[in-house]
Amino acid sequence: MGLSYQLVNSIILTIHNAQYIYLKLYKMVSLALFSKVPARCIRNPTVYIQSFSRYQHNDNSTTENEESPKTWRPEPGQVENMMEIGTRDVFTEEHDIFRRSIRKFFQEEILPNQMRYEEQGHVDRELWAKLGAAGMLGISAPAEMGGVGGDFKYAAIFPEEQGYSNDAGTNGWQFHNDIIMPYVVEYGTPEQQEKYVPGMAAGTIIGALAMTEPQAGSDLQGIKTTAKRDGDDWILNGNKVFISNGYLCDMVVVVAITDLAAKRKAHGISLFLVDADTPGFHKGKPLKKIGQRSADTAELFFEDVRLPKEALLGGANNLNKGFYFLMDQLPRERLILSLSVQAHSECMFEMTRDYVTKRKAFGKTLSKLQTIQHRMAEMKTEICITRTFTDKCLQMYCENRLDNASASMLKYWTTDLATRVAGECVQLHGGWGYMWEYPIARAFAATKVYPIYAGSNEIMKELIARDICSEK
Repeated sequence: MGLSYQLVNSIILTIHNAQYIYLKLYKMVSLALFSKVPARCIRNPTVYIQSFSRYQHNDNSTTENEESPKTWRPEPGQVENMMEIGTRDVFTEEHDIFRRSIRKFFQEEILPNQMRYEEQGHVDRELWAKLGAAGMLGISAPAEMGGVGGDFKYAAIFPEEQGYSNDAGTNGWQFHNDIIMPYVVEYGTPEQQEKYVPGMAAGTIIGALAMTEPQAGSDLQGIKTTAKRDGDDWILNGNKVFISNGYLCDMVVVVAITDLAAKRKAHGISLFLVDADTPGFHKGKPLKKIGQRSADTAELFFEDVRLPKEALLGGANNLNKGFYFLMDQLPRERLILSLSVQAHSECMFEMTRDYVTKRKAFGKTLSKLQTIQHRMAEMKTEICITRTFTDKCLQMYCENRLDNASASMLKYWTTDLATRVAGECVQLHGGWGYMWEYPIARAFAATKVYPIYAGSNEIMKELIARDICSEK
């Protein structure tokens, strides 16, 4: 099965700039084409055609000056199910094929084992290798380094599909793919890239990023972990907590202070690549969380860990530049999280829509009650508004225009919305929404961490306000 996934995905990524010429086009037959779209077209998430001048004048002829027909894809709020494939102008038909491949993988390989993963506190290591064989790890890493070589929009599909699968599996895949691997790809030496990127893309090297400490969460400059010189080597000491992929990781990017004399800690922080089998490096057991129970999260301990100079990310020229690397990657990190969270909101809405249309009370289904209808209408409106901003930020990132303030707004808003949607959906499920075997209960528990990790929403508001109130 892995080979078939890999073959299909390789073909997709090779031709992702090609244009499909055999799409089935729907033409309007109304004179008022420019203001109305037939309901049958809205229900079908395919590419539509609008040609205002031709139909407005009821003239089938074309002129040399006539503009090319405008093609567009429906938005999630315009189709029968917000999770349908084929929506959103930010994606193409080639992306749709890749999305189907990932969705099928989640449905066949991950969801049937979800309860077992939750009980053991992490997914199977073998699942990582299956993802790698299917071409779903290292999606945007350059092919010449051993990655898949797709553009960022292909990489964005994976976290979205995880959200559409009710946050199944582990969020560690997102961190591995689009947070940890980019550090090696963008800042690593050729030797570091050769050592780690192929294995990370294959799923045989699981990566982690160790920033958070018991006394330093969103305040990155409050870290205590140090790396001190000893000849050509470095001696690493400290401990980290809440580390995604911490239990299964084979390599961890460790944030440490390397210049204790720096006037500001930001000027004295470096990043180190530490292999799991390095003497003095110890892992704690998977932490028991109220939600995301199948996501591997652990404490890490570093006791006089001796590291060669080659372990410094980027080599000697990047000493004390770690803080700036971290800041440079934050917009991507917050975008990736937001893409998954927004998809999860849409997933929770659809689960609830399905429930209220089947559950009966007072002699009729819940969906026939006006109070239920209004609450569903309010949720859908908020979700659709947020989808628009999310896709705009995705496009901005692809054009190198996504700034820290916009990424912070996106992270704050999508995660805040998801927690509200989860609470509302549980309420509409009634007592069954409180039962763990119901997916909405697991979704509710999973969303509670959204406003906390990747920078708490309180910090996001500080960053947004700083941009607003700074003196020019």
